[in-house]
Amino acid sequence: MPKTLNLAIFKPYRFLSKEEIETQASTILQKMQQVPNYRPKWPLDASRVAEFLGLDVVWDSIAEDKQGQIAARILPLERLIEINEDIPKLRGGFGESTIAHEIGHWVLHIDPDAVKYALYLQKLGRTIEVKPLLCRSQTHLEGIEWQAQYFASCLLMPEYKLKEVSQGRNLTQWRQLYQIAKELGVTISNLTYRLKDLGWISLSDSYLTHQRPTITQLIQ
Repeated sequence: MPKTLNLAIFKPYRFLSKEEIETQASTILQKMQQVPNYRPKWPLDASRVAEFLGLDVVWDSIAEDKQGQIAARILPLERLIEINEDIPKLRGGFGESTIAHEIGHWVLHIDPDAVKYALYLQKLGRTIEVKPLLCRSQTHLEGIEWQAQYFASCLLMPEYKLKEVSQGRNLTQWRQLYQIAKELGVTISNLTYRLKDLGWISLSDSYLTHQRPTITQLIQ
């Protein structure tokens, strides 16, 4: 019986600057813009981005493991992103963010050459085992999870699109922020954190509590 070969297809962890991550997301959008059937439209359908990259996205039931609930996972050799349909909150804006998050892992953290080599060995009849990349709660994001989530924000809310939809709007008004979030198909929390990160708004400390924070608009 042939021995199973375990292969590591994930890149070693390294620091990635915000600029580098944003550049990778922007490059994908620019490449999509050059293909008529994939030109980005908003709200951005993250599944279309995955399709453009040769990835399939499915909603399926994913069983818990010893560490708890799994929100999504990537099966690298199948080029497949699975989203856990048993988590209702992943629908809507959370769902798009989750798919974009997984695309971020694929782009930033999976070694395409290692995937090709593993598939080559499979064709030769070798039994290959590659562990899936599992994603859990996004409450506390560190390391590669933060990188993937920042990529998702840049993909779903590129700066040029934010400038377009923010034109003539008062970013200190929650009503207008909710309208922008709806137009972009993202959650209000994802939108405000993205605007804050860009330095366009400042949020009071109450944002970390259940109170409605005060917003200061930093750019016109």
